[in-house]
Amino acid sequence: MAEQEKVIRMEYSEIMEKSYIDYAMSVIVARALPDVRDGLKPVQRRTLYDMHELGIRYDKPFRKSARIVGDTMGKYHPHGDSSIYEALVVMSQDFKKGLPLVEGHGNFGSIEGDGAAAMRYTEARLQKVTQECYLADLDKDVVDFVPNFDETEKEPEVLPVKVPNLLINGAEGIAVGMATSIPPHNFGEVIDGVIAYMKNPDINTKQMMEYIPGPDFPTGGIIVNQDDLHAIYATGVGKIKIRGKVEIEKVKGGKERLIITEIPYPMIGANIGKFLNDVYSLVETKKTNDIVDISNQSSKEGIRIVIDLKKGADAQNLCNLLYKKTRLEDTFGVNMLAVVDGRPETMGIVPIIRHHVKFQYELATRKYTTLLAKERQKKEIQEGLIKACDVIDLIIEILRGSKDMKMAKGCLVDGKTEGIKFKSEQSKKDAARLHFTERQATAILEMRLYKLIGLEIQALMNDYEKTMQNIQEYTDILENRSSMAKVIMKELTAYKKEYARERRTVIDNVAEAVVEEKPMEEIDVAVLIDRFSYGRVVDLPTFERNKEAAEAESRQIIFCKNIDKLALFTDKGQMHLIKVLDLPFGKFRDKGQPLDNVSNFDATKEENLLIEAISTLKGHKLIFGTKHSMLKMVDGGEFDVAKRTTAATKLAEDDEVLSVFVLQPEDTLVMQSEKDVFLRIDAATIPEKKKGAVGVRGMKLEKGDSLCAIHVIRPGENETVKVKGKNIALNRLHIGNRDTKGVKK
Repeated sequence: MAEQEKVIRMEYSEIMEKSYIDYAMSVIVARALPDVRDGLKPVQRRTLYDMHELGIRYDKPFRKSARIVGDTMGKYHPHGDSSIYEALVVMSQDFKKGLPLVEGHGNFGSIEGDGAAAMRYTEARLQKVTQECYLADLDKDVVDFVPNFDETEKEPEVLPVKVPNLLINGAEGIAVGMATSIPPHNFGEVIDGVIAYMKNPDINTKQMMEYIPGPDFPTGGIIVNQDDLHAIYATGVGKIKIRGKVEIEKVKGGKERLIITEIPYPMIGANIGKFLNDVYSLVETKKTNDIVDISNQSSKEGIRIVIDLKKGADAQNLCNLLYKKTRLEDTFGVNMLAVVDGRPETMGIVPIIRHHVKFQYELATRKYTTLLAKERQKKEIQEGLIKACDVIDLIIEILRGSKDMKMAKGCLVDGKTEGIKFKSEQSKKDAARLHFTERQATAILEMRLYKLIGLEIQALMNDYEKTMQNIQEYTDILENRSSMAKVIMKELTAYKKEYARERRTVIDNVAEAVVEEKPMEEIDVAVLIDRFSYGRVVDLPTFERNKEAAEAESRQIIFCKNIDKLALFTDKGQMHLIKVLDLPFGKFRDKGQPLDNVSNFDATKEENLLIEAISTLKGHKLIFGTKHSMLKMVDGGEFDVAKRTTAATKLAEDDEVLSVFVLQPEDTLVMQSEKDVFLRIDAATIPEKKKGAVGVRGMKLEKGDSLCAIHVIRPGENETVKVKGKNIALNRLHIGNRDTKGVKK
């Protein structure tokens, strides 16, 4: 009989909540965030440990990256090869990491965002600093080892990192509902900060900043908000403003050029290309006329972006413009979040160093406990061998008289003499008094005869003295915290001497960039909108020379100033604002720009642009007319808004805006219906309403009829409409009253 199924009834929302929390914590702790102790994310830790296990040391040949990635994925990190290889690549990039942990051989990407070559082409090995500061002492039981994902291997829970990697290399990671962003710092300064904390555990943030004044980005640059750093380091959260380094160089002909030699850290990668495009845009949009040429001359030697200026250009003002309008001044968001005791925690700089120092004491305690145990074992064996040398003749007699190893060992350990042939009773009595330990007896039995040479015995005595010194030293380190602190600080000082480098990032308080923008010259222009809703701008002389072609090819022509905005109305009652400056300006035959590219108008939606596009609204009255014959007058000032899109009118169901136009004094309106009914009214009879109103009825329509056009008749104009083959002069129509039936033609 089959075993009865066990059905557990649970609320679905509870299952989802528990599952999501489990997933979120897994991502936070096991993938996205670094541990405060070693400053490494799991993928980085596993990759470094695997390279250590494979023996890919700094003094050994390079090995294929694919070998490292495959081994790491198979043993420790079953999350796909791309994430492992990306971690390996980033750990080798000196423009991303303050202290690269891996030495790459081959194409490992560039500062300009070029990706690394495929892992089958590149090779890697550990850096010397990684071997000495990150992976040393793994054989001394300094960290706990845990089973890997399938429990076939063991991996370290955390690496025994001896320097505060979380600060030195920084960290970036996006988890579920949280993210970490820690800037890199200078190796030597961080070591100084750790030593200062160990000497004074009550050190505060301000005092710590005497040793660690701020981040040190591998790309250099200038931090311009020094006064904000104290709050950032105290709370672990804030924004660092960083600028690129610009040099002004004089060239022949009295001209100058700007040379960018260092970039803000957030600019690395694709943002260098974006910066170049932003500079092009400044030229195209006439924000500056001082730039003649820009070229990216960066190479392996470093960043070099050259901007050539025209003669007489204000180089400093242009620098400020670049800081203001491009990513030459950028922001690094700081959120110093790391995993502490299995939980994510945001910390300031002092708590991070406190956790690191606590970890160093734990490592040192476990290391010297292991070393002390080994030295004590060695002492026990050495004491046994020294004692054996004194009674070597008796031991040889025991060995020659014993039948087997067990009998000889029993005599050495417990003084058992039964079955052993001795030369004399005295020897037997002496043998009965022997009392070596198991370990000593084994060492004696394994001892080679050459160890009985006088010099070898002296060497044994010297080793014993060295062992006793080590025991005394290790005991002192374990029993006295000050002794342990001295050992840790001595190691840190040695690391600083070998691996520290000069600071690259300048820290200062710099006033915000102020740009003296030259007022743009106002000129009269014509905006040409074709039947495909492409717009372009030409000056009036160009328009006059091509007037016939412009009128034939354009759906609408708007005369305005180059600094004006165009208000484009749609049949759905929306108004979209466009800056005339956003449209291409130039020759008559230049290509136009789709209006939906420079506004929020979406040509793919069921929304059509009306022919009317009005350049100046303020100080004018606008007339709105709809298919259902609803009319209203609106003050143009209501459309003087900052928003690029706004609702221009309220519409009844199934109604559409038919016409929008600027009212002129003495204008009359002619409404024309689908059934050829006409009504001419005085525009002044249309009441003024707010833009949110529906309006009033202009003409009474028969059932099923609607307006097809609204014509504006200005004094002196003669407009005709063809109906059933005959022309109707609109200015000859009788002016009637609003909200009456029209005349059928």
